[in-house]
Amino acid sequence: MSSWKKVARAKQVERTTRLHQDLTLDDKSEYGTAHSADLEYLQANAAQIVQHIQNSDSGWTAERVMIAYVRQAVRAQEATNCLTEVMFGDALGEARRLDRDFAASRRIKGPLHGVPVSLKDLFKVKDYDYSVGFTRYCGDPSNEDGELASQIRAAGGIPFVKTNVPQTMLSFECANPVFGRTVNPWCSKYSSGGSSGGEAALLACDGSALGFGSDIGGSLRIPTAYCGIYSIKPGHSRASIQGSREVVAGFEGIRLCTGPMGRSVDDVELACRVIFGQSTKLDIWLPPLPYKDVEIPNQLKFGYYRSDALVRSSPAVQRAVQETVDALRKQGHKCVEFVVPDFIESLRIFLGLISADKFKMLFSHLDSDPKDASLLLPTIAPHVPGFLRHFVAWTARTLMKDPIMSRLTLNLRGRNVHEFVKLTAARDAYCRLFVKEVWDTYAFDGIICPVQSMPSVPHGASTHVGVLCAATSLYNIVDCPVGIVPVTHVDERKDALTGAWEAGSDKGSPFIYSKLYEGKKPYYNAAAMHGLPVAVQVVGRHWEDEKVIKMMRVVDDALGERGFGPG
Repeated sequence: MSSWKKVARAKQVERTTRLHQDLTLDDKSEYGTAHSADLEYLQANAAQIVQHIQNSDSGWTAERVMIAYVRQAVRAQEATNCLTEVMFGDALGEARRLDRDFAASRRIKGPLHGVPVSLKDLFKVKDYDYSVGFTRYCGDPSNEDGELASQIRAAGGIPFVKTNVPQTMLSFECANPVFGRTVNPWCSKYSSGGSSGGEAALLACDGSALGFGSDIGGSLRIPTAYCGIYSIKPGHSRASIQGSREVVAGFEGIRLCTGPMGRSVDDVELACRVIFGQSTKLDIWLPPLPYKDVEIPNQLKFGYYRSDALVRSSPAVQRAVQETVDALRKQGHKCVEFVVPDFIESLRIFLGLISADKFKMLFSHLDSDPKDASLLLPTIAPHVPGFLRHFVAWTARTLMKDPIMSRLTLNLRGRNVHEFVKLTAARDAYCRLFVKEVWDTYAFDGIICPVQSMPSVPHGASTHVGVLCAATSLYNIVDCPVGIVPVTHVDERKDALTGAWEAGSDKGSPFIYSKLYEGKKPYYNAAAMHGLPVAVQVVGRHWEDEKVIKMMRVVDDALGERGFGPG
């Protein structure tokens, strides 16, 4: 057995042991074993959990709540393989201490008192690994809590598990050699998304009351959409990222964001109230801008689009956007369709920035670990000789009639400092363009748009269509806060490809279009996807994160009951 396999095997055995050593599903304690005994706790959102404990409602203690979520997390792990670090023993001990303190003082510790909280694996938790799926970091636990874990504990929350990520965290296929693949809880043949895919799968299974992830190109939003939950990607300066495993430390071409993931808008708001502008340690980069309550007008003006210039959105995704727009209009809000200015330029900049060092730092963590297939493009493209890259680009443009892929091919390459600075200047110029031609021209309060052209993708698809992240990376380039709201589910009858849909002229990239919709096994298959969630992005202007949360609530209320949320 190779060295990486030995490390991975040992780590998986450790996880399995910890899953069952503190509380098993066969536990015969006073708390019972039937799933129905836990439903009351699993159906409560984070704020409701705190309220029940504060009111001393019968049966509601931090320990009893934790028992319920521990048992459900075990079930979620069995169904989706979503967990990395299991912290049940410490979490139950912390819950009991909270109960003792509350019994003595009748005061809750903070706004997350007794809430079981899950964390994406990159965040530091004292005495636990933060390997992010690299064998070289296994068996090297953190000697302290990171910024996020410290804030959660200070607010009374209890970290109890950490969750799976893709290898390098630059993919929306949630798989790595240490912990394996996390699958979509709605259908195991599809991806849970990435890079916060384990977190999304766990929450969708009601295996956690509140979670946290990170985002540099869609890593919060894509898995949130794939799994039918809620989240927000804040502006990069609203919450601290200190105390985490950054696989490209020092990279500021696109800044990493910390954000909450939950099962309701209430969860998202509560979490943001805890983490925005807060620092329990020295974080010199975090502006002291705590959560602020804002008012919004009774009639909002939303911009919207159903597809972007990369590729036409699938029928299910277009329907989700249209149903959202229709619901908002019914409530008296104004919705105006528009076109994103030079959309492909935003993707060109994104790809150019992340590939500037030929992914050298990204892959420096691998050692002997095998590369996941989803990393094929970043592995090969930047190292292709210049003459061959230009030939491929010429072929795409002239023979395949695909100017989009031609343009993008030329940008996946290494850059010297001068070229990198020019590209960051292009990023800033695009941001100004977006402000001028979208926010200022239309005076939108917010934007409703697809999270991706697909509801999810089958396992392995991201190897070929990783550029679908363009729909989310746009808002990393322009650094707008973005919320995710689940809208509907794929319906095999409503969302099948029709002649009328295929007849449209706005196909975008012929290569991407063919992978999604043509051939014997296209990635989009409404029958196979039946029941998968479909979500939208709710985008706001810079520094208007709190307004985005308000607009998420407006969208959520307008859509009404539709099968999402706790329980």
